[in-house]
Amino acid sequence: LQLVESGGGLVQPGGSLRLSCAASGSHADYYAIGWFRQSLGKEREALSCISTSGGGANYDDSVKDRFTISRDNAENTVYLQMGSLKPEDTAVYYCAAVRPFTCGTNWRNHRSLGLWGQGTLVTVSS
Repeated sequence: LQLVESGGGLVQPGGSLRLSCAASGSHADYYAIGWFRQSLGKEREALSCISTSGGGANYDDSVKDRFTISRDNAENTVYLQMGSLKPEDTAVYYCAAVRPFTCGTNWRNHRSLGLWGQGTLVTVSS
C-alpha cells in the first residue's frame, strides 16, 4: 500500500483548500485513513480520520468546524476539505493508514502508525 498526498499550496487567510490522499497497491480500500499535520518545530498532530465505509468520521476539536474529511472508494482517495484557513494552519499535511476498517479510539496516536504519505505543504499567508 502506498499513500500520496496532493493539493497543498499557498492560500490567503480565510481561504479554502482541498487535499487529496490517493491510495494504491494491495488493500488500498482496507484501511481507515487519517489526516495529520506538522508545523515547524512542533509535534505531529491528528486532525481527522475516516472509516473505510466513509460513514464514520472523527475530528480533532481544533478543526471540526472548519475541516471536512470524505472518501471516494471508487477512486481510492480520501479528501480533506479545509476552510476558513488561518496562518497557524501552515504545516506539512500527511495522510496515514490508521487501522483496518474503522478509526478506533486511538487514531490520534501518530506514533503507532507506520504507513504514511510523503506530505504536502500548506502555507496560509497574505
